Amino acid sequence: MRRNPNRYGSITKLSGSRSRPWMIRVTVFDEDGFGRQVPIDYAKTEEEARIILAQYNDNPWAIDRNQVTLAELYRRWEEIKMPKLGATNQRCLKSAYKHLRKYYGMKYRLIRAYHMQDCIDNCGRGYSTQAIIKTLWGHLDSFAFECDIIGKMYSQLTTSAPTPETSRLPFTVEQINALWAIQSEPWVDTVLIYIYTGFRLMELLTMKTTQVDLEQKTLRGGIKTAAGKDRLVPIHPRILPLIQERMRNNDAYLFHIDGYEISSYRYHKRWREVMNKIGVQKTPHEARHTFETLLDNANGNRKCIDLLMGHKSPDIGNRTYNHKTLEQLRATILLLP
Repeated sequence: MRRNPNRYGSITKLSGSRSRPWMIRVTVFDEDGFGRQVPIDYAKTEEEARIILAQYNDNPWAIDRNQVTLAELYRRWEEIKMPKLGATNQRCLKSAYKHLRKYYGMKYRLIRAYHMQDCIDNCGRGYSTQAIIKTLWGHLDSFAFECDIIGKMYSQLTTSAPTPETSRLPFTVEQINALWAIQSEPWVDTVLIYIYTGFRLMELLTMKTTQVDLEQKTLRGGIKTAAGKDRLVPIHPRILPLIQERMRNNDAYLFHIDGYEISSYRYHKRWREVMNKIGVQKTPHEARHTFETLLDNANGNRKCIDLLMGHKSPDIGNRTYNHKTLEQLRATILLLP
């Protein structure tokens, strides 16, 4: 007899005289990820039982929807819906899920806005993490509504801390010189690479060494927008030795800890340590802002700056007809002081 796929479920004939002796069981998972088989229905014949099991696997929430827990719903959403999201978004949502642990075992149909708000308000993190938790509840609510588990999306009633007002100021020449003065100290080189390439935080944290071309002296990356994906950024001569040193051991990632990709949370700790050394409070995005400001102040070609930043040019004629070569991009990079 052909075996069913893993997690497909099983059919067992019960002993004794029964009107529906065929038991259909499927695997469900608790909040710790441990699976157990539970009965979902009974059938008169084996054929009928197989049809019920097939229908369950085609739409697992069509049966016993009232018993679905948060942990079970998340596992199914992670399998079906999450792969359609971007890699960075997936990482953030997976990280946010741990802040929901208080309600892992709760039946999802009983979860209300105040339960969701509790996870947001008491996560112990800042506005960005709170926003991601709120977003995750929205994804789960949409999936539960689609599966007819709930009739009202309580996530729409939740709130998260507002984004604080900030004034993004570029690094000054003095601050950049202060970084160069301590370039041999841990993680200082990464700050300089951010300033001289204009990449976003996650674009460099996820950059693999295969995206670095030392022969052509270019970096290829970008993950956020259509205009920014897979863009080419020439390596400024000043940071070339820093990148060459990072490429020396043939690690998988350009920025890494013991050869492994570094999370934004862990990197921010290193970033703050470097900022404390030069006595300033800057964010990685201000390094990107510095890159654009310095090129603009040097009267760099606007189309080239947009291409390097991964921005969509506001002028449609510029977007459609103005194609810049690698040498033109390199010339623009060299305008950096």
